[in-house]
Parts: sequence; structure tokens; C-alpha cells
Amino acid sequence: VQLQAFGGGLVQAGGSLRLSCAASGRPSSSNGMGWFRQAPGKEREFVAAIHWGSAYTYYTDSVKGRFTISRDLAKNTVNLQMNSLKPEDTAVYFCAASRYYYPGGSISPDYWGQETQVTVSS
Repeated sequence: VQLQAFGGGLVQAGGSLRLSCAASGRPSSSNGMGWFRQAPGKEREFVAAIHWGSAYTYYTDSVKGRFTISRDLAKNTVNLQMNSLKPEDTAVYFCAASRYYYPGGSISPDYWGQETQVTVSS
């Protein structure tokens, strides 16, 4: 499985960005897809995940109410809509996928996509 990430860029605080991640094949109903991020000098952290079959979503606390993860069944794509962005959201974002995902928590990636930079200026 190959994952290709799109989106990212530079935005002012309070603005919005949309990330997309396209899978090379059709995910199965048991798969999970999601996003992680890594800020300079920090460890990579989980951001959001979605269960491909049920569309059940899960977020880390710091992005709840601001970020929305969704899936596009026709395009085999997962999107991350990021609103009300804060400078602390600045990081390199990674798309990830797992073969088996149990909704209600972070995913354990089996596959990683390339990074995309998100920079939020104050």
C-alpha cells in the first residue's frame, strides 16, 4: 500500500487547511487511516484516525472540535480538515494506515505516507 499526501502549507493563526491522503488501492472495511504529526524537537504524535468500514473517528484532545477527519470511498482518500489553526499545530504531518483498526483509539500504522508541512504563523 502506498499513501500519497497532499495539502499543507502556510496559514495565519485562526485559518484553515485541508490535508488529503490517497491510498494506492481500495482499503478494506477493517482498515484504519489517520494522521500523525511531529513538531521540531518533539516526538511524533497521533492526531486523528478513521475506521474505513464504519467511518468512526477518533481525535487527540488538542484537536477535538477543530479538526475533522473524513473518508472518500470513491477516491480511496482520507481528508483532514483543520480549522481554527494555532501556532502549536505547526508540524510535519504524516498520513498512516493500519491493516486492522479497532475504533476508539490511535492507530498502529503498518504503512506511512510522505510528510507534508503545516506552518501556522501567529
